[in-house]
Amino acid sequence: MKKIDCIIADDEALAREVIESHVSKIDRLNIVATCNNGAAVFNGLKTHKPDLLFLDIQMPHLTGIELLRTLKNPPAVIITTAYRDYAIEGYELNVIDYLLKPISFERFLKAIDKYEMWVEPGKKETVVSITEEPKSSDEAFIYIKSNKKMIRLMLADILYIEGLKDYVKIHAANNDYITYQTLTYFDEKLPADNFLRVHRSYIVSTRHIKAYTAAHIEIGKANIPIGNTYTREVQAKLSK
Repeated sequence: MKKIDCIIADDEALAREVIESHVSKIDRLNIVATCNNGAAVFNGLKTHKPDLLFLDIQMPHLTGIELLRTLKNPPAVIITTAYRDYAIEGYELNVIDYLLKPISFERFLKAIDKYEMWVEPGKKETVVSITEEPKSSDEAFIYIKSNKKMIRLMLADILYIEGLKDYVKIHAANNDYITYQTLTYFDEKLPADNFLRVHRSYIVSTRHIKAYTAAHIEIGKANIPIGNTYTREVQAKLSK
């Protein structure tokens, strides 16, 4: 199996060590260089031609964002930063994922999984999220890739998510969005306190439920069916 050649770019030694430790646990990943400033990254990319770049934003000489803007054919990029403010700008530059420090190994694995989906034909659309804990559930959000744009979507605005053949349709308060991802991905990603899988084709936001019966859930103008295999779990959750 071909190795995934990586460059780690961060001006903080401890941050580089954390990523190096995470990389060492994954057999497919191979570090070809580590860099502590933007100019070194630029030169390293020319020399090593890596598959994947772990890129900090705030670095001497050249920031991560400035570097990406100079590159005509960059490798796949995963941003690693302490600052969430650059997320939209990063995704406009087609980064694979945006990791907020401190980066857990579990979250690192999810980013690598996104990279591997990205390199597979037909799976370049993905959902991305910021992993920092929100101050409240009303402030939580995800980024989704829809209609060739990265869209920030507040979780509180999601009514329900419908799984279709090759994509999902997110029904939100003011709009609907189509993104190429599985319903299972959302089921694992969204907080269980606010979202509930009720059918093999539906996840609903519990905060937007108007009414429910043993067979259906009413949200807005939609009647969402409750699948037979989900009935007991749904009833237990909603009767609390």
